[in-house]
Amino acid sequence: MMPQENDRLIVVTGGPGAGKTSLIEALAASGQAVRPEAGRAVIRDQQAAGGRGLPWADRALFADMMLAADLRSHAEAAAGGGTVFFDRGLPDIAGYLTLCGLPIPDRVERAARELRYRRTVFMAPPWPEIFAQDAERKQDFAEAERTYAAMAETYPRYGYVLVELPRASVAERVAFVLSHRPASG
Repeated sequence: MMPQENDRLIVVTGGPGAGKTSLIEALAASGQAVRPEAGRAVIRDQQAAGGRGLPWADRALFADMMLAADLRSHAEAAAGGGTVFFDRGLPDIAGYLTLCGLPIPDRVERAARELRYRRTVFMAPPWPEIFAQDAERKQDFAEAERTYAAMAETYPRYGYVLVELPRASVAERVAFVLSHRPASG
């Protein structure tokens, strides 16, 4: 039996450079509660500290650091009230490890299964017209497509229903997300 879904906690996932963060930032600007992507924060912190918890240095350590950040983020949001939008969720860590060809540790598997979000998860599809690399996003577009495919396989394995975001303006994506009803079941 699956643990109870938490309809207040909503995930936006997909490959890098597909507009997830822009959507999350626009949701925040419209007054919605949001949680930023753990991976970007880990990369910034590790670069500043000269650490090895980076996807291009030690992928397993990077995943562990994302897990710690995402566990805190989930706990804080679950303890609060109101709807919270997440730039990626705990299952993303399992998808990342799968993408890297690394085993999924029991602690990641358990967190992804037991700490739940709304059953409906929004997927940002690969979108070459908006894709760009930056200081924290070093993946190329081919890896962005592979990441999308990994998330498309991972989330349903944990009982989630994927809803693809339209390739549309940020404002249209915000309206789409805010008007979408949760999946039943």
